[in-house]
Amino acid sequence: MTRKSPLLVRCALFGALGWLVGAGASAAGVEIHALAIMMPEEPTDYGWNQQGFEAAKAVAAKFHLKFMPATGLGYGDVRAQLRELADDGASLIIAHGAGYNTAAPEIGAEKHVPVAIVDRPKDSKPGAVADYTLSGREGAYLAGVLAGKTTRTHVVAIVVAAESPPWNTQSAAFAQGVRATEPGVKLIYAVIGPAAYADVAGGRRVTETAIGAGADVIFGQGDRASFGMLQAVETKQSINGGKVWFIDQIGDKSSIDKGHLLSSVIWNLVPVYSAMVEDLKAGKFGTHPYSIQLSDGSVRLLHSKYIPDDVWSDIESVRAQIVGGKLKVDPIWDARSVRAMMTSVAAPPK
Repeated sequence: MTRKSPLLVRCALFGALGWLVGAGASAAGVEIHALAIMMPEEPTDYGWNQQGFEAAKAVAAKFHLKFMPATGLGYGDVRAQLRELADDGASLIIAHGAGYNTAAPEIGAEKHVPVAIVDRPKDSKPGAVADYTLSGREGAYLAGVLAGKTTRTHVVAIVVAAESPPWNTQSAAFAQGVRATEPGVKLIYAVIGPAAYADVAGGRRVTETAIGAGADVIFGQGDRASFGMLQAVETKQSINGGKVWFIDQIGDKSSIDKGHLLSSVIWNLVPVYSAMVEDLKAGKFGTHPYSIQLSDGSVRLLHSKYIPDDVWSDIESVRAQIVGGKLKVDPIWDARSVRAMMTSVAAPPK
């Protein structure tokens, strides 16, 4: 076995101690000068990437911070980009992609820069790593109520590009909202792939299959893959010859809609990123989870012109019950439990 020299051992110890001191300093509050965000795709998807980018930009302006975006990085190794952001002076790096959950804490520790990651709450470390595993489930429940009141075929589909924890909670809540509204509705659950976030062709193919199976309302969760889902509903009719409706999530595609976007579960990440900056200043970064909810507007259901007034009134009544605590939408994070709630499941090809 190779032995390390005493000098190397001392250097390693000093490095570890330095990060602990840095984390301790963060725990006591630090000054923030620059906010960086990194994401796998360009911020033009009207969804995860775009909402994250716009929110980080707004928060940087709000707190008078330098804005340091790094976009279109893909889903591979991003250690070089993390080091570059740290060396360029980032005070906080938001790693806006589940594929960065290993590299970001590693390079954050190496460079003594706090990082925010997603879908890994157990990896939080005070002063160093904060997790923001967000769930728009309250909005998704309302979307389920809308779908239950809209469907004419009594078949509704959920199409997902991946089974990530936040999307699992939304799928489950949507299913609960549908069943609470119309218990007899069939729920089709289709997965494009294990990480098919940008698979536009796959999104269209799987959605067309769901429409062929009778669905006339599609709840899509897919980042860029959602463009394919929207294409499918625009070009296919339901089995009874009627219109197929699309309910999106995270962003608002109204500006590119051709008449099929019924609604969207919209996320506003400004409160989340603002809380991160404030927590860093107060020495609370990495000590608690972040959430989005109907009560503060960080989650809302898009009120499109296609939703009848009486239906929207019913949805507003359900919203009031959730906000007031009379109706609780508990999170269901795991895919197995989500699949068990569905009438039929189309798993991704292996």
